[in-house]
Amino acid sequence: MHKIQLVKRGEVIELKITDFAFGGKGISRLEFEDGKRMTIFVGNTFPGQTVLAKVVKKKSKYAECNLVKVLEQSPDEVEIPFQPISGSPYITLPIEKQKEYKQSSTIELFRRIGEVEHVDSLFEEYIESPSIWNYRNKMEYSFSSIEHDMETNEDIDDAFALGFKHRGTWWKVENLNKESGLFDADFENKLIQIRDFLKATGFPAWHPPKKIGFFRYIVVRKSFYEDKLLINLVTSSENIKEFDTKAFGDFVKELLGDRIAGIQLTVNDDVADRAKIENGYTELIYGEPLVIEQILGLNFEISMESFFQTNPKCAEKLYAKAIDYALEDNDLNGQVVMDLFCGTGTIGQVVASKAKDVKIIGVDIVPEAIEDAKKNAKRNGIDSIDFYAADVGKFLLEYPQYEGKIGTIILDPPRAGIAPKTLRKVMRLNAKRIVYISCNPATQARDTKELQENGYELKKFSLVDQFPHTGHIESVAVFDLC
Repeated sequence: MHKIQLVKRGEVIELKITDFAFGGKGISRLEFEDGKRMTIFVGNTFPGQTVLAKVVKKKSKYAECNLVKVLEQSPDEVEIPFQPISGSPYITLPIEKQKEYKQSSTIELFRRIGEVEHVDSLFEEYIESPSIWNYRNKMEYSFSSIEHDMETNEDIDDAFALGFKHRGTWWKVENLNKESGLFDADFENKLIQIRDFLKATGFPAWHPPKKIGFFRYIVVRKSFYEDKLLINLVTSSENIKEFDTKAFGDFVKELLGDRIAGIQLTVNDDVADRAKIENGYTELIYGEPLVIEQILGLNFEISMESFFQTNPKCAEKLYAKAIDYALEDNDLNGQVVMDLFCGTGTIGQVVASKAKDVKIIGVDIVPEAIEDAKKNAKRNGIDSIDFYAADVGKFLLEYPQYEGKIGTIILDPPRAGIAPKTLRKVMRLNAKRIVYISCNPATQARDTKELQENGYELKKFSLVDQFPHTGHIESVAVFDLC
């Protein structure tokens, strides 16, 4: 702890990181000249580093900062053969250290926010990712006419950059010149050739502040099962008729060969900073608009817009653990099992394939996801599952035949967690068991407190490292109605 003058919002300060908090936040503790003390949280940092950080939020006893630059590495860090990117801030930290920080900080969440007594005895295991390199099945690369040069640490205007956003910014991009270690190595090492081809067309990269330009994103989905790639080039409509889509498709096919499942062009004129179709359309340049992935022996069609687990090999371990929790001392025969926030129906179908004489109902508010789920169930020959595009709060009003018949609920909500009102409606279903999968244990810990106050008991929970080299961790917990 060292003495400095008062911290001001917007100020950039030098800090020594001495501890770690959940969500990938490093901790620094300051003592001011008047004797007062303050705890500083800095995202994407870890103990041993000395950093420059910008104060973005300030209270009387703590402040939150964004990382600006690492001035001095931690003694724990190691050399890596990849290009560092802002999306993997812990890639130089050995995986054993990442596990240590993630496990201890997440368990502390359940103790502090969830108010779980004897939390250490309820923690079962930490499940590591089968692969810690090149594990992602989707990646989004951004274009920008404002390039941040990593060697000089300077910005270049009127450039043609293709890669990842510079840390803490939305308008400038660092060129990806070699693989990041997260996605398909062959594709990322050839991305520079795609960049050179597109630059040679003379069409400009997108200028985020001015919201003009042509090339906006390249989004890639990978099937590990097929070893295939689905590629989507996102542009604006500016002079779109002059762009030779066939030449682009032919170039990519020649570059990547039979690994290409399909190539799409999406025209997106929405000024928001996102690759999804907003005010435009998508056309198929070559191949098919989907890939096939396999999870625990079942096949799933994945389009460019489908939600699917980012790390499919690790998702198998996550789902296997969730199924173990659903089945342990719980005879599912004759039960109705609700797969809530089911998305494309992955886990519900896996349960249906493992448990006989069980009725699965998958519920999700997104109609497109439900349509994908129905197609996947048909592909897998599973007829003991029904899917409903519905809001959980209104589900029983619309389908009263299930009232009092739901024995087990599997929850897999988005990162924001379950809205308190929705959670109360879930509890009113009176299922005897809830298996809760969460990609944000902070909201899961919050909901744990609510569940325990309303008659559910946390039996055990495990952590699954679906996102190596990031601050994220997945948690799966089982609750029984007392």
